[in-house]
Amino acid sequence: MVKPVNGEEEAVVRPKVGIINELFVKIYNDILTVEQGALQRGEFRDLSITEMHTIEQIGMYTPRTMTNVAEDLHFTVGTLTMAINRLVKKGYVERKRIETDRRVVLVQLTEKGKLAYRIHEKFHTDMVRYLITDLEEQEEDVLIHALEKLSHFMEAMWEKIDGKREETEQ
Repeated sequence: MVKPVNGEEEAVVRPKVGIINELFVKIYNDILTVEQGALQRGEFRDLSITEMHTIEQIGMYTPRTMTNVAEDLHFTVGTLTMAINRLVKKGYVERKRIETDRRVVLVQLTEKGKLAYRIHEKFHTDMVRYLITDLEEQEEDVLIHALEKLSHFMEAMWEKIDGKREETEQ
């Protein structure tokens, strides 16, 4: 975080922090609202945002273990199991066990799941393309750097929260 050196800088930094915070909150809420609205009006109206993001984490091409998908979503395997049960019932996901180790469960998308994935991916691609339209390469680099910093911050916060969760489970 930028620390003001004198009173002038403080007056400049604080309003910008507030503006950036307001934009983050608005953008986050808008993305969720638009995604949910698109799902409710489209052919995938039986999917929730959480289910769509689960489909996104499973991915298009390679079957994944339940453990890996749960870790990526910051879910417990039990929570993911309930979500996968719903997605299997709705026809978006297939589940199978590895013959050499029946304890390992793999999940992969069905054709219906892959179609939902592609439509959701297009929304994100359109959003990013709109964002970077008319940006100079240097501005794109600054945006990437800022988003990477935010991503690292969020990862560190999650590790702190997840560590506390593990401590309370012991």
